[in-house]
Parts: sequence; structure tokens; C-alpha cells
Amino acid sequence: MTRLISTIGPAAAGAFLMILAGALFAADNTLVQYGAMTLGIPPARIAFWQYFIAFLFALPWLVSQGAAAMRTGQFGLHVIRVASAAIGVQLWVAGLAHVPIWQAIALVMLSPFFVTLGAALLLREAAGAERWLAVSTGFAGGMIILAPWSDGFTPYALLPVAAAALWALTSLLTKFLTRRESPESLTVYLLLLLTPLNAALGWEQGLQFMGGAAGLVLVASGLLTALAQYALTKAYSVADAAFLQPFDHIKLPFNVALGLAVFGFVPPGSMWVGSALIVAASFYLLRRESRVAAVA
Repeated sequence: MTRLISTIGPAAAGAFLMILAGALFAADNTLVQYGAMTLGIPPARIAFWQYFIAFLFALPWLVSQGAAAMRTGQFGLHVIRVASAAIGVQLWVAGLAHVPIWQAIALVMLSPFFVTLGAALLLREAAGAERWLAVSTGFAGGMIILAPWSDGFTPYALLPVAAAALWALTSLLTKFLTRRESPESLTVYLLLLLTPLNAALGWEQGLQFMGGAAGLVLVASGLLTALAQYALTKAYSVADAAFLQPFDHIKLPFNVALGLAVFGFVPPGSMWVGSALIVAASFYLLRRESRVAAVA
């Protein structure tokens, strides 16, 4: 990785890693949807094994951090943060069991707007007319993708929206905790608490490992999750978040292409219209925040 950065530079390396993370997440989403829709694996069981196997791959790093990273005066907030992330994962996987991958990934892109909304309501951050315009435009795009007025609407499509809201809460709690906690502490508690919380949420559906094709899907999903998270974290470590944000949106065509190739899911024109509104609003919001940060 160091050689790649020194060869093409940190900006290009960050962009490459962000695109790689998007491709890995798209492959992972496709596997999860195949396991749930085709093989009939209970969604909660997929979520548990997906992140437990990812946890095993991350275990060497976890051990290297030692007890120092576990010192905290905010344990309760760590639990709430990871619980919101875990429930979001459960809802996301449950959504993939019922709705086309293009719809799920487009709707989960609403998360930044929930972050903006939550920052104003929970963290009391100032929110001017420009912010509210961006949030309103993003949610309008989400409504076009949801199309609750159409005959094809299913309440299952609300699951990715709920996942986006919970992951936004996770982001807000992360932002709050970084005022007193180290990044290492946040990561360690996420890895340590996510598996038992997923186990508790999936206990009723059963957590037993499955053999054959189902077992291969679970292992591959865990490996892809670990690799994608590593690529994402590494991207943010070598390049600025504002620079990387446009490359994050490339995950949408990756997911659409795999959904079409594997399941034959053909997105309607309204998906592109709604997604265009979400992407445009997120860019507008990003530029505004960058200007504010530069002035401050």
C-alpha cells in the first residue's frame, strides 16, 4: 500500500481505494442479496456471520491496540452508537432480502441528509436556508425512488431508509465522541460490541453456520466486508474526505450493474432522476460545508 501511495501520490491512491471500496461493497451487497433471496438464508443470520467473520479478519489489529484503546468515560454512548450501527445493518440486510439492489443502495445514500438533520436537532448546529434546501432536495430524490404512490411500492423499501437514518445517528454519535475519545477507541469498541449485538438481534432466527453454497456466501461476505472496510479506512487516511466524496457515489453504478447481471434488476428512469437529485444535493451540501470550514 505504501508503494502504491508513493508511486501515484496520496490523492490518486485515495481515489483508487475509494473506488475499490465501492466495488467491494457492491460485490458484498450482491452476495448478501443472493444469499437471502436465492438461498433463503435468514437476513439476521447473514448480518451476524458477515460481521463476525470481518471481526476475525480484524482481530490482529484489535490485539495490537491493547488495553489503552479501551479506556473510556463514555461507555454508554459507545453501546448506543454500536447498537444503532448493528440495527442499521440488520435493516439493511433485511431490505436486500426483498427489494432490488439498485433501489436499496440509492435510498441508503440519504444518510448524509439525515446527518445534517440530526446535527441541527440533536447537536444544535446552525442550519441555514442552504442546508435545508439541500436536505429537502435529497429527500425529494428519495421520494422519487421510493415512489409510494406507485403499484410497485412495497413497505420493505423503507428498510434501507431506516438503515440510512440509523447509520446517520451512528455518524452523529461518532462526531460527538471524537471530542473526547480517540479514533482507536471508537474502532475497538465498534469491533468488540458489534458481534454480540448482532448475535442478540439474530438469536430468534438462529445463528448456526450453514454448509454448502450458503456457507461459502457467508464466508465470502465476511471477507469482502473486511476488505471493503480496510480500503475505505485507508482511503480516508491518505486523502481528504471532501476530495474523496465524489468517488463514493461510484458505488451506485457498481451496484446497478451487478444487480442487472446477477438478478436481472432493471432500474426505471425514475431511479436515475431521484439519484441525480440526491447526488447533486450532497455535492451542494459538501461544497457549502467546505466553504464554511475554510472561513472558520
